[in-house]
Amino acid sequence: MYIRTTEIQGDPANVDDGLQLIREEIFPAVTAMEGCVGMSMLVDRETGRCLTTTAWSSEDTMQATAAAVRPLRDRAERALGSTSGRYVHQWEVAVVHREHATPDGAWARLTWLSGGTLSMVDDAIDMYRMVVLPQIQELDGFCSASLMIDRETGRVVGTAAFDSREAVEASREVSTGIRERVVRELGATIDNVEEMEIAFAHLHVPEMA
Repeated sequence: MYIRTTEIQGDPANVDDGLQLIREEIFPAVTAMEGCVGMSMLVDRETGRCLTTTAWSSEDTMQATAAAVRPLRDRAERALGSTSGRYVHQWEVAVVHREHATPDGAWARLTWLSGGTLSMVDDAIDMYRMVVLPQIQELDGFCSASLMIDRETGRVVGTAAFDSREAVEASREVSTGIRERVVRELGATIDNVEEMEIAFAHLHVPEMA
């Protein structure tokens, strides 16, 4: 399974307009493309930052749709009131575990790491399965977790979804401890940690734990 992420810095006042476009036009168009297995959108309403994700059954189908999704991405960028462009990245899905579907009002914590080596990426996958996932599964309000990797750049991003913003906030202390252990043992660098609202959730990536 493969993922394409699009990061857009939009205008906070335009987030709902962007979401409406995603729901009514972009989601139906993208999911009609061969190999697409869903779409999601995470938002930070205070800053206007939006992260849209599309999932694909193979790297080939993801690459084959690159030209077709570009005008859709342009429309989303305009709807969100972006003035600083966008950042598009492609990932391999390494781990997915789902306890239950995300309800309305769900939030997620994303942790972006880099290490620059292929061995770090492989070690990160093992550590996520054996150390991170068993611990975050026990947290109140846990919904699902995933790990995406880029072997070429040595980057990984872990996402943990929770039932509510309150559940994400309550898990911060435990998550910080887990993150510090992971970074120490992997020799990785924390590039960013974000907490975002799961505003649109229609990804159908199968269990890969």
